[in-house]
Amino acid sequence: MATSDHAKIVIVGSGPAGYTAAIYAARANLEPVLYEGGGGVVEPLTIPGGQLMITTEVENYPGFPKGVQGPELMDLFKAQALRFGTQVRTADVTAIDLAERPFKVSADGQEVIADAVIIATGASAKWLGIPTEKTFQNYGVSACATCDGALFKGRELVVVGGGDTAMEEANFLTRFGTKVYLVHRREEFRASRIMLERARRNPKIELIMNAAIDEILGELPKPGVTGVKLRDTRTGATRVLPCGGVFIAIGHEPNSALFKGRLDMDANGYLLTKPGSTATKVPGVFACGDVADHVYRQAITAAGTGCMAAIEAERFLAH
Repeated sequence: MATSDHAKIVIVGSGPAGYTAAIYAARANLEPVLYEGGGGVVEPLTIPGGQLMITTEVENYPGFPKGVQGPELMDLFKAQALRFGTQVRTADVTAIDLAERPFKVSADGQEVIADAVIIATGASAKWLGIPTEKTFQNYGVSACATCDGALFKGRELVVVGGGDTAMEEANFLTRFGTKVYLVHRREEFRASRIMLERARRNPKIELIMNAAIDEILGELPKPGVTGVKLRDTRTGATRVLPCGGVFIAIGHEPNSALFKGRLDMDANGYLLTKPGSTATKVPGVFACGDVADHVYRQAITAAGTGCMAAIEAERFLAH
């Protein structure tokens, strides 16, 4: 199909939600066109395969009793989508005109006309922005305790953050770690009182306030992370805190900037859909996966809503 041709469905994003939507749409003979990103134009979409591409061992995805590497899992998703006729394009979507149907999707300097659009652009974890953070990703630095916590059994761990997510991840990690240090750069926590009290009552958790991580210490490839250099935000004094893993829990940011002013969002930028549905306020436009989910943010839930989006898009087009 030429890039100027008409597509029944365009899917934007290539994580578990996007590829699941593609598998269902392709099997319904809707010949979906999926933009996986990777064009280097739009920063949040530059990783084809989504957040699992920076995850090593995935142990909680059903059907893989021995676990599976994140990139390997996404390769399998992609192969399945291709098998049923999905057209995958390595390009970033730079503009979408949702003012009227058919919709106009611009990517790589070319335009596709679409009868329906499925948005599966995902979310990106917020990072501290220090060089060693990237160095030790997959070697002891993670942004998802639920995903990776079980890989850190018997270690002392650090969680960075001050909100409910940080408290939740710290409590969760006490199932695996011998001790969890919760590091927050301020005196006061943003977390709700109940979550903060739960962390304070946990004998395995130690709260470290007024501290920021200046550097993550370790050796590659093994043993990976061995500690962090903490800086007192009041005095500037530094010290080394030994640990075997660092979990960044300062929030996620949905990759929804492309749709500002076009679709309804909550205060944090997550796309809003109708209750029990992936339908947005624009008929024919559906949102699935982490771009519309600020609660679960798991590969399996993203895949589930990708299935929903494809079925809803199919029904929309049939009527």
